[in-house]
Amino acid sequence: MAIRKVVLASPRGFCAGVVRAIDIVERALHLFPPPIYVFHEIVHNRYVVENFNKRQVIFVESLEEVPDGAVCVFSAHGVSPQTHELARRKRLRVIDATCPLVTKVHLEALRYAREGYSLILIGHPDHEEVEGTMGEAAMQLVTEVEDVERLEVLDPDKITYLTQTTLSSDDVAQIVDSLRRKFSKLQLPSKDDICYATQNRQNAVKQMAGLVNVLLVVGSQNSSNSQRLREVSIAAGVPAYLVNDEKEVNPEWLSGAEVVGVTAGASAPEELVIRVLEGLRSMGATEFEELQGEEEKVHFPLPKELQRLEKS
Repeated sequence: MAIRKVVLASPRGFCAGVVRAIDIVERALHLFPPPIYVFHEIVHNRYVVENFNKRQVIFVESLEEVPDGAVCVFSAHGVSPQTHELARRKRLRVIDATCPLVTKVHLEALRYAREGYSLILIGHPDHEEVEGTMGEAAMQLVTEVEDVERLEVLDPDKITYLTQTTLSSDDVAQIVDSLRRKFSKLQLPSKDDICYATQNRQNAVKQMAGLVNVLLVVGSQNSSNSQRLREVSIAAGVPAYLVNDEKEVNPEWLSGAEVVGVTAGASAPEELVIRVLEGLRSMGATEFEELQGEEEKVHFPLPKELQRLEKS
């Protein structure tokens, strides 16, 4: 059975935080002589990072790699107070591209810590966002339901949780249920920390689950929200594969698939989606349909320090 139709998820691809982060690096390149340093990948997408590499943007995993006094952009995933302090000691000209939704989680961590709460963070170890959030206050990391039973807190009557913004809402719900069973006085955060864009893209995948035979997720392997889209599809009974671009699409995955779904993680450029669609067209797809999902109108302003520089 040959591919007949492609169903395209909406919304997909860049979220407001990613648009802002990429725009910040673009403007830094315009304002300052190269090279520009970026602490961690600005967003988790190989194509975006490689394009900036070609323009003398240097990505580092340690601030020790950045020369004293240089221009350094902090990635969209956020950094710890310790990283901010090291940047001050090195006299770096910092431009902070942390997504405002991640900043919100950092501020929640500080508030709960001041109020004496025991803090639980639901997230994945070694992810930049988790490392930055855990630097704000003492907290314990929970990655899966099994971790909950090992938790010990000083005051079970004063405990709350935060979440990594790019997780699957379904996975978080299971962990929260376990937390509530173990800690009857668990305080729910004032707002859901799951990013609106992450949630919308997951909902779009669930919407198309009954319409397609297989799903292609455009995104890089180290993109948490892209991996979650793949997992959401598999949980809904639809095989799903994560690809950087059209070159990584294995025709064997599509064998027997009459209808193929396509979506993209929040850090994947639309240009890569178009290339995947053209690849599917070359495989015989003749019909293309875009589902109508949640309309996104979110826009995040540039950091104030960058706005001041552009006005001066």
